[in-house]
Amino acid sequence: MQQDLSMREAARVIYDKVYPGEEWTPVPFEEAERHRTVHYRNAVDAALGARAFLTSETTHQLALELS
Repeated sequence: MQQDLSMREAARVIYDKVYPGEEWTPVPFEEAERHRTVHYRNAVDAALGARAFLTSETTHQLALELS
């Protein structure tokens, strides 16, 4: 994920929003990334899923229909 900085940032935003404090996850994003924790992997999966949706042809068609 470190190679694609925009996806890394998307994963960080998701991580911080879904796991807002120590009661959810005991480590900050950078440490979770280093250790590949389940919380980090979930945030990456969510970012990848969002990118797939946002770049899909269906999304562009829906946007055109709503315009």
